[in-house]
Amino acid sequence: MKGGKAKRSQGLRELAILNGAAEALNSATDIRQALERTLKLIAEFLGLHTGWVWLLDQETNQFYCAAVHNLPPYLQEPVKMTGRSCWCISEFLDGELAPKNIDIMECSRLRNAIHDHAQEATHGLRYHATIPLFFQGKPLGIMNVTGPSWRKLTRTQLRLLSTIAYGLGIAVERAQLAEKAMHLARVEERTRLAREVHDTLAQGLTAIGLRIEAAGESLTTDPERAREHLEKALDLVRKSLAEARQSVRNLRYGLPGGKSLPQALSALGRAFTAESGIRVHIRADEPCPLTCQVEAELYRIAQEALTNVRKHARAREVHIRLRVTKREVALVITDDGQGFDPLAVKEHGGYGILGMMERAGTLGGRLRISSRVGRGTTVVASVPIQEGMHDPPTDR
Repeated sequence: MKGGKAKRSQGLRELAILNGAAEALNSATDIRQALERTLKLIAEFLGLHTGWVWLLDQETNQFYCAAVHNLPPYLQEPVKMTGRSCWCISEFLDGELAPKNIDIMECSRLRNAIHDHAQEATHGLRYHATIPLFFQGKPLGIMNVTGPSWRKLTRTQLRLLSTIAYGLGIAVERAQLAEKAMHLARVEERTRLAREVHDTLAQGLTAIGLRIEAAGESLTTDPERAREHLEKALDLVRKSLAEARQSVRNLRYGLPGGKSLPQALSALGRAFTAESGIRVHIRADEPCPLTCQVEAELYRIAQEALTNVRKHARAREVHIRLRVTKREVALVITDDGQGFDPLAVKEHGGYGILGMMERAGTLGGRLRISSRVGRGTTVVASVPIQEGMHDPPTDR
């Protein structure tokens, strides 16, 4: 009787964990939030203390740390969590980790600290369960979970982790498909714009040709009429030239790969995290119907701000917020680094900051920087939205 109650209790517990994981994955607003909630849930229910998730960027084929939970001090240093290869990543890439094969291995990132007996820096961590994330055979990433004192996980716990990993794989794939769909829509818009350039030039040149022909026919019989035709032809030349320049300008200012600004910022953040270990969190208003020039300048400002973070800030996290209202678009980049004295930087020069100010200025906006030593830095690029600053809507 007692055995039956224990089994039912265990079954209810497993069901509660799976329901909680499903809710975490479905209620989160983005994949980072879903991963963090799931890690926390696993830690609470299985008595594990720490976890982190590596995701494979499908564009660059680089691993980046997408989510963490209670990292020990040693791993909180961004340089320790770059996308460089480690034992679990190597096994994943070599095909040694399969969807139903959860491996227990020593953490090579902690190995140096363990050998130096840095117990406080590692919180006693040494081994972790490595759970591969797949979707229909497609490799997506790895989830690592561990506790302060390692214990062997039971078959039930390993099976539960495998089931949760399957749900995580679906969530990651769904997020990537959504991003691809947005990218395809963007490519379609650029194709439409290119077609518009062609149609504008063709129609304009045809109208100009007809006016010049009419002027030629009237040149000897009615010079005044011929002059009117030539003036109208010249007016058409000016209008067509202005339209062509605007269309070409929109194409020239396109972001990498034809992405929208939120997509480009997300890709930039993933690459930055993979290379530096500094986690970047992106929040962007959607839709974001800005001109290609506005998007490109804001993207370059974000690039320069992240470069400054990497060179000077000694930060662990960066938050990028893109806000779009009826009156303005604001790009806010905040880091938790060591900060600086803005006046001192201004007095001694700072070409990166100057460049960001110039870019904001070309859009009729401004750049504000607030920072204090030991308190991090916030960069805000605000650009007013004027008539014509939105790309024209696409006819569907």
